[in-house]
Amino acid sequence: MRRLISLVFSLTVTLPFLYAEEPVDLDAVTRIRNEGFRHSQVMDLAWHITEAIGPRLTGSPQSLQAHEWTKTTFEEWGLEAWLEDYEFGRGWVVERAQVRMLSPYVQPLKALPEAWTTGTVGPVQGPVVRANLESEEDLEEWSGKLQGAIVLLDDAEEPEQVDAVLFERWDEEGLEELSQYDIPGDRRGEWRQRMLKRFKFWEKLAAYLEEEGVLATIEPSSRDNGLVRVTGKRSNKDGDRPLGVPALLMTTEHYNRLVRLLDKGLEPELEIDVAVRWFEEDGKGYNTIADLEGSDLADQIVMVGGHLDSWHTGTGATDNGGNCAVVMEALRILKDAGLQPRRTIRAALWSGEEQGYMGSRDYVKRHLATRPETTDPEQLALPTFAREQTWPIEPLPGHSAISAYFNIDNGGGQIRGIYAQENAAVVPIFEAWLEPFDDLGADNVTMENTSGTDHQPFGWVGVPGFQFIQDEMDYMGRTHHTNVDTYDHLNPDDLKKSAVILASFIWHAANRDELMPRKPMPEEPKD
Repeated sequence: MRRLISLVFSLTVTLPFLYAEEPVDLDAVTRIRNEGFRHSQVMDLAWHITEAIGPRLTGSPQSLQAHEWTKTTFEEWGLEAWLEDYEFGRGWVVERAQVRMLSPYVQPLKALPEAWTTGTVGPVQGPVVRANLESEEDLEEWSGKLQGAIVLLDDAEEPEQVDAVLFERWDEEGLEELSQYDIPGDRRGEWRQRMLKRFKFWEKLAAYLEEEGVLATIEPSSRDNGLVRVTGKRSNKDGDRPLGVPALLMTTEHYNRLVRLLDKGLEPELEIDVAVRWFEEDGKGYNTIADLEGSDLADQIVMVGGHLDSWHTGTGATDNGGNCAVVMEALRILKDAGLQPRRTIRAALWSGEEQGYMGSRDYVKRHLATRPETTDPEQLALPTFAREQTWPIEPLPGHSAISAYFNIDNGGGQIRGIYAQENAAVVPIFEAWLEPFDDLGADNVTMENTSGTDHQPFGWVGVPGFQFIQDEMDYMGRTHHTNVDTYDHLNPDDLKKSAVILASFIWHAANRDELMPRKPMPEEPKD
C-alpha cells in the first residue's frame, strides 16, 4: 500500500512538469484569423512573385528583382528589411528554345533546356542518334561516330503516370501513418560516393561532347502527360568546367516517338534553336531578410522562411513562390492585427535552395555557427551541398539568441501539421498551438524527420529547424520542377489557411517565456 501511495505521489509530481499545458493566446488567434481570412493579401503577393516577376533562377536578373521587391514590400509594411548577398556564380536565362522534327515529317516537338546549359549558334540541324554514354568505355565505343549528331541519352520511358493519382490531400489514414516513427538508416556515405563518381564523369562527358562535335543532347522528362521536368547543370554556373553542348529535356511522349522511329529503321532529323544569356558581372546570390521587432525579448529571434528561387521553365508557384507569399502574409497579418511579439520575428526568403540550400547555408555560417573548411581534394571536387560535414561546430553569438526556424516548402497545399524532427520536447507545444486550427484540418505532429529544404542547415548546427506538413495537391504529380508550376496551381483557400496557421505559430514561439527546447548539439560520427 505504501508503495502504491508513493507511486501515485510520484506521478502527481512529475506529470505536470512533463506535460504542463502550453499557453495558447486565443485572443491573438482570433485576431489573426480575422485579419488573415477577411483581409487577405496572399494571392496578390503570390501573383506578383510568380507572374509579374516570373521565374527566379538564382543569379538571374529576375531573382534579384524578386528580392528587391520583397524587401521594398516589407519596408512599406513598416518592417526593417535588407538584402544579404553571398558568392554564387554566373547568372543565366533562356530566351528561346525551339525543337522541330524535319524528317520523316515536319512537326514541332516540346523540349526545354537545362539551366546553365550552353545555347546553339542559331538553328542547327542534324540526325538523331541513340547512344549510351554512361561510362568511359561508352565514350571510347562512340568516339568518332557522333559528329554533327543530336544524341538521345536514354531508352524510351515507360509511362508511369497514366493511371496515377495526380492530386492528393492527406486523409486520416495517411496522417496516422505519418505519425508512426520509422527508425532511420544511414546511407548518406553511399550517396556521396555515387555523387562524386557521377560528378567526375559529368566533367569528362561535357568535354567529350564538345570534342566530338555533338550538336545537342536530349533526355526524356521524368514526368509524363506532356510535362517537361527540368533542373540544371549546377557546375556550369562556376565557369571553370567544360560547358558541354546544349542539353534539353523533352516530353516523354515526344522522346519515345523518336526512339521508336529509330528502332523501326527510320532516321529522324531535328532542328534545334536555343538562345541563352549569361550574366557574369554580379556573381551574387541574395536573401531577403525582414524583422518584425520584438519588445522585452527583442534580442532573441524566431525565424520563418522559404526559398524564393525557382527553376526556369514555369514561374515557381508551388515551388516555392506561393509559400513565400504565405511567409510575407504571416508577418503582414501580425503587423496589421496590431500584435507586437516579445521576441523579434525574422522572415527570410532564400535563394539558392535548388542548388543545395546555398542561401540558408550562408545565413547559418554568417550568423549562427561555422565549420572548418575542407582541405580534401576529393571533397573540393564536389558541389558544396554534397561535401561531407566537417567538425567541430563553432557556435557564433547568434546561436544562443535564436529560438527556432520554421520553414514552408512542400508545395501549394495547406498546412496540416508539422514535423518535430525527433525533438520530443516540442511535440506537446506544437499540439497545443495547433488545437485552435482543428477546424482547418491542421492537427498532426509527427516525430519524423523530413529533409530536402532550408530547415536542414539550421538543424545541422543544433538550432531547432522545422518544416510543416502540407497537402500534396498536384505537387509531386504535376508541378514539382515542371513547366506547369504556375499561379494556376495555387489554391487561395489553402494559402490563406497556411498564412493564418503560420502567423499563429511564429506569434506563440515569439511569446513563450522560454526559448524552444533543443536537442543535444550534433556530434561528429564515430567510426
